[in-house]
Amino acid sequence: MSVTDDAIEAIKQMIVDGEVRPGDRLPREPDLAERLGLSRNSLREAVRALSLIHVLDVRQGDGTYVTSLEPSLLMDAMSFVVDFHRDDTVLQFLEARRILEPAATAMAATAMSPEDIGGLAVLIDSLGERPTVEQLVANDLEFHRRIAVGSGNQVLSSLVESVSGRTQRARTWRGITQEAAVERTLAEHRAIQQALAAGQAEVARAWATVHIAGVEQWIRQTLVES
Repeated sequence: MSVTDDAIEAIKQMIVDGEVRPGDRLPREPDLAERLGLSRNSLREAVRALSLIHVLDVRQGDGTYVTSLEPSLLMDAMSFVVDFHRDDTVLQFLEARRILEPAATAMAATAMSPEDIGGLAVLIDSLGERPTVEQLVANDLEFHRRIAVGSGNQVLSSLVESVSGRTQRARTWRGITQEAAVERTLAEHRAIQQALAAGQAEVARAWATVHIAGVEQWIRQTLVES
């Protein structure tokens, strides 16, 4: 288990043991990190992961609280688990992305205006050097949406947007759990943008395929390990 996994497990055990109950505020970060024998960075990663699945609620300026843990609140996180373990739903959507998005990207190489292609570089740069996973995923969705629209084919664009949205949670979880996923995503986005700027349709298609296949490969491995 990684250090972040240890931190997640420690916080979960506090809730299970009743040390903190629904609605309770967690101890201050430095106090909790010292108590659990964890670094503050690993504790922050654990809190972020648990807030994404609605176990914790981070309130700026007020602290971190245990949510109500009501089934309705946790349903979104549960549906994420169902996507992984009930069947191959997420994989099927990613397979569809791997077919559709590279084609849209190749079309965009000749259909997008230089201004719109330049706007993709601005979009990537807007993340800064240390984006959060949530910021990266939102940026990722917008990046691919713009390219799909730039293909000039409204039907293809609609299909890409519909399929892409269904893989958002998987992309978020990958960003949290896979080492260097953030850096890899940004590098691949830049490669796609540069190919588009150069009018290299087949290079853009190839990079888009590699980009999407990376997420697909991670999920396949996750399913095998589970």
